[in-house]
Amino acid sequence: MTPEQYAQERAASSGSSFYYAFKFLPPDRRAAITAFYAFCREVDDVVDEVHDPSVAATKLNWWRQEVQRLYSGQASHPALLALQPHVERFGIEAHHLLDVIEGCQMDLQQTRYLDFAGLSRYCHLVAGVVGEVASAIFGRSQTQTLQYAHKLGLALQLTNILRDVGEDARRGRIYLPVDELQRFDVKAHEVLRREAPWGYSERFTALMKFQAERAHGLYDEALALLPEADRQAQKPGLMMANIYRALLRELEAENFQVLHQRIALTPVRKLWIAMRTNWRGR
Repeated sequence: MTPEQYAQERAASSGSSFYYAFKFLPPDRRAAITAFYAFCREVDDVVDEVHDPSVAATKLNWWRQEVQRLYSGQASHPALLALQPHVERFGIEAHHLLDVIEGCQMDLQQTRYLDFAGLSRYCHLVAGVVGEVASAIFGRSQTQTLQYAHKLGLALQLTNILRDVGEDARRGRIYLPVDELQRFDVKAHEVLRREAPWGYSERFTALMKFQAERAHGLYDEALALLPEADRQAQKPGLMMANIYRALLRELEAENFQVLHQRIALTPVRKLWIAMRTNWRGR
């Protein structure tokens, strides 16, 4: 199996909404974003699948070293070998990859965030930086497009957080800010219990509605920042925005019943949204 085949299989097997947007890119850009996404999946899985924190930390340190080897032409992992031909053309620098690893490191060290400012820092590392790299690969000619990419990354990550409240609680994590839990009188133990009906309450629903409104506002802000000159090139990002916003609306329609189940869009619906965005250009 070639590194490119490995990255392709890694991206396809994830079932991520991102994969549907990649399909509409020219081959060279599609190869670059697929390799970058494969790298992101690799380091993210270290945290999610390795149950011993010390082992996970060791693995993340290995990835930091592997990133350094990438930029000296000595990488060995197929995901980075697939990425290597694209780093110079698309301006992918070591600090981008190291920031993603740092965000995953935060998952090992922190299971709560006191306020939205702290959560935003985490989202910047695991999503904003990803948006920055992705927007460069898609084709970014305007400085303002970088602001759009970071804002959209934050909106996408907040949507992920709302979808995954139950799954994260199973791992002992709560990404909803502590001060906002307190404001809506939602107890951490109620979230961590993850059982119906105890975890669900009018208080929990009000908290989730507040989070969803924030995410909708960020989508609106991001789209307003995207310059017309880059709109065509950034269509894959718009596809992701539309897919994730449809997911956010699905969470709202299901009254945020996310503690005991995973709410998701079907692959057919994701593909349809991506195709519709490609046709409409927005």
